Amino acid sequence: MTTPAAIARRSGNGLTYAVLAWAVTYGGVRLAWTIGEAPEFGPFGSDLLGFTGWRSVALCLAAGASAVALDRAATWRPMLAGFAWALGGALVAAAAILLPELVSLLLFAPGPSFDPVAFASRLGCVTGAALLGLATARYQRRTRGDCPDCCRTGRPGRRRSAAPWARWAAYVAVAGLVTRFAAQAVVGFDSLTRDASVIGLEIGLVLAGVLLPLALVRHWGEVWPGWVPLLAGRTIPRRLLLVPGFGLGAATVAYFGMGLAQVASGSASEFSDAFLWVAMSAYCLLGLGLLAASSDYHLRTRSACRSCGR
Repeated sequence: MTTPAAIARRSGNGLTYAVLAWAVTYGGVRLAWTIGEAPEFGPFGSDLLGFTGWRSVALCLAAGASAVALDRAATWRPMLAGFAWALGGALVAAAAILLPELVSLLLFAPGPSFDPVAFASRLGCVTGAALLGLATARYQRRTRGDCPDCCRTGRPGRRRSAAPWARWAAYVAVAGLVTRFAAQAVVGFDSLTRDASVIGLEIGLVLAGVLLPLALVRHWGEVWPGWVPLLAGRTIPRRLLLVPGFGLGAATVAYFGMGLAQVASGSASEFSDAFLWVAMSAYCLLGLGLLAASSDYHLRTRSACRSCGR
């Protein structure tokens, strides 16, 4: 009988090859642009943030090497997993501009600053982050815990309510959004109504900053409430909350985290440094709260292992 651990092992090998293929392909493009002539990237001047030139090449090499190390490791090594997750986070942060670009494309209003080549490069960078993240998650599933089938830790049985720290994380996310718009109220909302993509981003962040974090820690985030027509009482698909929870959380932290780094470096802006520090820090709190609440939702709602009951 094929155990889940064996299946995870085979899929882990496939993910290793996928990360290596990405590292060779995307890393080759970065190398060609570094030693040759890179395209012109419009008003931003670069396709990636922070990791350009040889640093982007080194990031691709490190991702490929980490995937191989994860595949060969037979025991749980927290430092290895932490390094791999950090590399994935760096890849997401490097492509942080992808967040407003995706919003503008969804609104069919890319704007004059949109560069297809830069967009494709950022999308390729995030693809590498996703592949490395999947490979790291497979490694954790294969090596952690004492159950050979699921490698989970913790007590058997399913929790029916969110952990206290997850509830606090959800409240922090909401507080971050409130702080963000409080800061905007001080300087005025005129700048938010000039660009359709910015309007769409702000509307999405309102939904993500209020409804989503609360749904992740409340019962109505698992079962459709009675006031929802046709769906009342039915179980909500986990991915309906986990995909935007993890996706928006990671993208928000990456985008505004890099923004904080630019403010710290003294980049010019039409807004005061005080406003930027408050607004971007609030966004980072929103993203971190979403990530924490999504993590607890994932642990709380996943199917129990048939062997150990976890």
